[in-house]
Amino acid sequence: MSDPKPLVGIVMGSPNDAPTLRPCAETLARLGIPSEMKVCSAHRTPQRAHDYATDAEARGIRVIVAAAGMSAHLAGVMAALTHLPVLGVPLEGRLMGGLDSLLATCNMPKGIPVATMSMGTHGAVNAALFAAAILAVGDPALRERLLAYRAEQTAAIPEDPPA
Repeated sequence: MSDPKPLVGIVMGSPNDAPTLRPCAETLARLGIPSEMKVCSAHRTPQRAHDYATDAEARGIRVIVAAAGMSAHLAGVMAALTHLPVLGVPLEGRLMGGLDSLLATCNMPKGIPVATMSMGTHGAVNAALFAAAILAVGDPALRERLLAYRAEQTAAIPEDPPA
């Protein structure tokens, strides 16, 4: 039996971004959502980024998570090339602590939306959960898994602080 086709594509600007994005893939896997991770730099591998975005839907991808730092605009490039939902994860860089990446990801022109998550690993996990919520709209079984995940998260937080 082969692996199921990925529903979420996780793209990053550099192989160095993989450790930050792995929690996204792990969260998706925990929810039973197949995903794939690829390096597609908007600036250093523009043809690869173009091909990924334009072929994604035909390959079964339903949501793209795009992460980059240093003012890179990978999420914006993906959003410009596909009508699929694009979730941007800004990454910390050497400039301004990642603020440049955050601003590049969230300040999209009218007509080309990117849903922007918080920076780094927290944003990567939130992107996975946001992708799951998008996919759960048409998948009752996934909806139940997502609700169970959230219930587990809630149960893990004690009502009373430690003494």
